[in-house]
Amino acid sequence: RVPGSVASSRLPRATPPPPAVCVAHLSLEILLVGSTQTLSLEEMPTAAFLPSLLLLLADRSYATPTTIKLGLEWFLNPDHLPLVVALREGYFAEAGLDVQLLEPADHWEAEEEILAGRLDVAVTETLHLAQDAARGKPVIGFSRFLHTDGGVLFLGSSNISRPSDMCGRTISYPGSPGIGGPAIVQTMVEADGGSCDIASYGKHNGGFYHVKALQDKAAAVATLVFYNFEVIEAQQMGLRPGFFSLKEWGVPDFCQLVLFTTPQRLQALRPQLRQLVLAMRRATGLIKREPARAARIYEQHVKGSAAAAGTTNRSALAKVGAALSGAAAMVNPVAAMRRRKERKLEAAIFDATLAALPNDNSLSGAYFQGLMAWLVKTGQVDAQVGPELLPEGYWTNDIAL
Repeated sequence: RVPGSVASSRLPRATPPPPAVCVAHLSLEILLVGSTQTLSLEEMPTAAFLPSLLLLLADRSYATPTTIKLGLEWFLNPDHLPLVVALREGYFAEAGLDVQLLEPADHWEAEEEILAGRLDVAVTETLHLAQDAARGKPVIGFSRFLHTDGGVLFLGSSNISRPSDMCGRTISYPGSPGIGGPAIVQTMVEADGGSCDIASYGKHNGGFYHVKALQDKAAAVATLVFYNFEVIEAQQMGLRPGFFSLKEWGVPDFCQLVLFTTPQRLQALRPQLRQLVLAMRRATGLIKREPARAARIYEQHVKGSAAAAGTTNRSALAKVGAALSGAAAMVNPVAAMRRRKERKLEAAIFDATLAALPNDNSLSGAYFQGLMAWLVKTGQVDAQVGPELLPEGYWTNDIAL
C-alpha cells in the first residue's frame, strides 16, 4: 500500500508500513509504438500511475483472443444479421473472441466438422438438431437467434386455397425424396380435415430454390420455406404467393436458427460461448434500435467479403441474379431497372427479417418434446429412440440465460 492512502490508513497504528523496497522496485512495462520502455514507480507519479494501471487491467485488448470458427447453415444472408453486426461492430473482439464466419461450399455435416477441429460452433434449425440427436450424433444446442414464420409456399396459379387442396400434389423440398416434405404437407392436410394417401405426393428436390421450383412448375408447393425470405421474394416478383404457416396447421414451429456444438466443445468453451451469445444479443439490440445503421453494416460486410474472395459474394440475394456494376447500370437502362428491383427486394427481405430476431435466446424442454413427438408420429425418428430422448440431452439454456 502507498503510505497515506485510504487503504494504508486502515492499518492498526502499531503495524509498521510495508517496506518501501516493495514499492520502489516495482516496474511497469509500457508498450509504445515500435518499442517497450520500462519505468519504475519512482519515475511515475502515484496519482497518474494507479488509474493507468487499472485501465490496463480492465482492457482485454492486450490478451490473445479465443478463435471461434462458426459454420453457417447456408450462404451468408440477412438471417445472420446478429453475427454480422457483432463482428463488424467489434462486439466479439471486445469480448475476447476472434469469430470467423464460414460458409459451406455445398453441404457439410457440421458436427463432424466440429469433431475434426475445423469448426467450433455451427448454425442449424431446431428440426435438424432434434433429428441429429435422435440419430445418436454428439450435438447440443445452446442459443436461438432467429425465429421466422416457416411453412409451405404455393403460387396463385396452383388452384390451392386451403391445406387440404395439397393432397397428391408435387412437393419441392431439400432432402427429397425423403419423408420430410410429405410429412409436413400431410400433417397440414389432416389438420384441415382432409384425408390423403401419403404415398400420393410427387417429390422434387429443388434445394432451397423454392420460388424457382414453383415458377418452373416442377412442383405445386414448396416446404421448409422462410416467410422473411422466399415469400417476400415471390411477392416482389409479382407471383401472387400463398402461404400456410406451420404453427397454424399442426406442425411444430421449427423454422428457428440456433447455435450448436458438441458436448466436448461446450465444456471446453463454456465461458467463451456465453460471451458469444451476449455479443450477439447486443447486436440484436442495435439492429432493432437502428435498422438503417444495421443495413449499412450488413452491406459493407457483404461488399468486403466479396472483395476479399475476389468474386461476387453469393449472399444477400445472389439467387435473384448476379448484380451488375453501377457503371454498367448507368449506361444500360435495362440493367439499371434490374438493379433497382434487386435493391427493392433486398430491402424488403431485410425489413421482414427484423421481426424474426428474438430477444430471448432460450427454448423450453416442452417445445422439444412436442417436436420429437411429431417426428416420431410421422416416421422421421425411430419410435424406440425418440420417446426416450430427453431434451436436456441435446439442448441447454445454461448459456443463453
